[in-house]
Amino acid sequence: MMSATVFTLGQLAERLGATLRGAADKQISGLATLQDAGPDQLSFLANAQYRKFLAETRAGVLLLTAADAEGYAGDVLVVANPYLAYAELSHLFDRKPVAAAGVHPTAVVAADAVVDPSASVGAYVVIESGAQIAAGVTIGAQCVIGARSVVGEGGWLAPRVTLYHDVIIGKRVVIQSGAVLGGEGFGFANEKGVWQKIAQIGGVQLGDDVEVGANTTIDRGALADTLIGNGVKLDNQIMIAHNVQIGDNTAMAGCVGISGSTKIGKNCMIAGGVGMVGHIEVCDNVFVTGMTMVTRSITEPGAYSSGTAMQTAGDWKKSAARIRQLDDMARRLRDMEKRLAAVTPGPDASSDA
Repeated sequence: MMSATVFTLGQLAERLGATLRGAADKQISGLATLQDAGPDQLSFLANAQYRKFLAETRAGVLLLTAADAEGYAGDVLVVANPYLAYAELSHLFDRKPVAAAGVHPTAVVAADAVVDPSASVGAYVVIESGAQIAAGVTIGAQCVIGARSVVGEGGWLAPRVTLYHDVIIGKRVVIQSGAVLGGEGFGFANEKGVWQKIAQIGGVQLGDDVEVGANTTIDRGALADTLIGNGVKLDNQIMIAHNVQIGDNTAMAGCVGISGSTKIGKNCMIAGGVGMVGHIEVCDNVFVTGMTMVTRSITEPGAYSSGTAMQTAGDWKKSAARIRQLDDMARRLRDMEKRLAAVTPGPDASSDA
């Protein structure tokens, strides 16, 4: 059984460079929400809508800005950004098991594969010919590492991740269960109604510090590689088609679908359920709201949306009916403008008065 992790407020303050208001030797053994935290747990306020819980929280200490700390009587770690501070401390209390170095006896490792002695290779893993596993890598049970694929230093693959051949992964990459990297892209040529398969001879490259969510798929390129930049964060159940390029530090929420050969810039945020057609470009610093369908290139930074906002079912049906009438309404408006122009005197018209 894993023992509890305990830190004093003094240790946490030093770790964060925070200003402590409270007893430095007070012990904290976990993290929780404002509503659920107990006397030995830390919580935080990062969203104004939860400020109402400050008066009732039982948390042993809170991460607060200086402004919020003024109105709170309990122990506080004063920081500039409570959410960022919480993110840093979360790793101290992470109870994820640490795998031991070595290759499990049930793993199948090709004779010419290279596995660093400090790497951990779990049960029933398959590592194919020419693959390279760097120092400090963890490969969970039943993963498959295809021929000539590379997993960079400090990578962490959850159980049942599949890397096809020629997938190159940078340092400190995290890939969750069920993800498939390097599967064949959707490439076919039509000849008289019959689809002829196109071999997908490119690969996949991931930069450093990338995270790939559960059941996300990144297809291999048709010719050149599919490219995922440094620091990219991909949520669960995302589809990245062949030859897509994603710039550094772009983040995508769940169920996004990116069609082939689309290029997305740096520092973009793509919300859940967004779809993008193929062969377009999205510039740096773009935010696309949830369920938006991107049908053309985006050349200016900013926020973009499509679709209609939520309404009651009855109001939505009325709106849909009005949308169907727009062509007829536009035609009638043009006719009215023409008739009005015919009976309205021009600016140079003279008066007999």
